[in-house]
Amino acid sequence: MSRIQILKLSGTPYQMGFAHGARFHDEIHLFTEERVRLCQEIEWTGRQLSRDAVIALAEACVAEHQAYAPELMEEVKGIADATNLTLAELVINNGFTDFIDTIYSLGDITVPAVTPPLVSDNCTAFMVPASQSATGAAFFGQTWDMHASATPYVILIHGQPDDAPSFLTFTVTGCLGMIGLNSAGISVGVNNLMATDGQIGVTWPFVVRKILQQRDLDAALECLTGAKLAGAHNYMLMDGLGRGYEVEAMSTTHHIHELADETISHTNHCLIQKNLDVARERPPSSQNSSENRLRRAQELLAKDGITIDDLMALTRDEVAICTRPQPPTHVESCGAAIMCPSTGDFWSVWGIPADNEYEHFVI
Repeated sequence: MSRIQILKLSGTPYQMGFAHGARFHDEIHLFTEERVRLCQEIEWTGRQLSRDAVIALAEACVAEHQAYAPELMEEVKGIADATNLTLAELVINNGFTDFIDTIYSLGDITVPAVTPPLVSDNCTAFMVPASQSATGAAFFGQTWDMHASATPYVILIHGQPDDAPSFLTFTVTGCLGMIGLNSAGISVGVNNLMATDGQIGVTWPFVVRKILQQRDLDAALECLTGAKLAGAHNYMLMDGLGRGYEVEAMSTTHHIHELADETISHTNHCLIQKNLDVARERPPSSQNSSENRLRRAQELLAKDGITIDDLMALTRDEVAICTRPQPPTHVESCGAAIMCPSTGDFWSVWGIPADNEYEHFVI
């Protein structure tokens, strides 16, 4: 059985970052260079840019990240010092799918952008309210889907910062966090959207980690709604009391949907009209996949007494949700995470969920 690699970090933000960079020096270099290369390709971003132009846009975003979360940028500086990469390169490593929106909007605007034919975002996310759970405790979970080349870089960070709650986060080498739960019962996850309104701003992993620094849900929500976002994602937040929010967030607009007595599912297309107004056109195959996965998740969650086994089965569903790589996009379900914020239970699987076993952790 393939198991997820665990990275234990503690101390100051810089100490945590340096330890992260030292442990995965080579992997961070390879993953970062791949992401920078993809940012230069019109097939992914809609614009053909040089490496220098891509880095210049990322450097413009560094100041926004510094203003938004200086302590997290200290962590990134630790990674940078351990790997000899620049802050701009690591912003791309962290926020690639947001940064694509920035490039699409602000790249060489003398040439019209095209609809990128390659999309690597098949994530399926869900929240189950306490009223539909077999245990009476709410759950959050999702698959994380990306180009299959990302799977070897998937890790789980167990962080114990000096001045914030401890946390578990499913992520990739060099990235601060993508899906997580902290010791105060705050959980967060995302699925990618595609926007035309990308801007010089903050990329989503910094929002995720700032949320994981919080001790109550309203403060966590403010980390998102108060951010100048570089690109578009759908976020799901939940606390240990079973309260939850789904926020379909574009760079310049967002919609908040509060968890009530019915499950919430989301995939990779906008469901809110004001967000559709600034959404990028998706290739037909990607749109069909997103719609099919949403229908399938809703179908599988349309019952009471939902168990953790039901949720694991959902992530392994090969009718629509669990994705295996196919040309030309080569996207796969690189892993998944499910959590119960009220108990601190965290289940994670490395690689294609249908092929591997979940591991259980407690924050």
